[in-house]
Amino acid sequence: MRLLIDTHIFLWAMSGDTKLTAQARIVMTRAEVVFVSAASIWEIAIKASLGKLDADVHKLAAQLTYAGFRELPITPAHATAVYDLPHHHGDPFDRMLVAQAMTEPLHLLTADENIWKYTNLAIKA
Repeated sequence: MRLLIDTHIFLWAMSGDTKLTAQARIVMTRAEVVFVSAASIWEIAIKASLGKLDADVHKLAAQLTYAGFRELPITPAHATAVYDLPHHHGDPFDRMLVAQAMTEPLHLLTADENIWKYTNLAIKA
């Protein structure tokens, strides 16, 4: 399975946070490849710069590949797919993750119940 993880899952995995469930860890371990979207790095950068998140975005981005994740850039096809999404979720970063998962296609690992409404590609973390 090819897997995209949402921003929370990425942060929890990188920090060893106990909020990352055993089920989520199993899904990630069994995946053929685990992607982190550029949208997640962008979201972390914005929230950290506003003081809403205590994270070193430079360190996270630098260690992404070392931690076993692959980068997923945002393409015009991903950006266009956001237009066609119903408005189950107002967060633009989460909407981009859904669009990326549906376009590629990738399974999307998330703890966000609003994302589960979009697609059967979403996996509950």
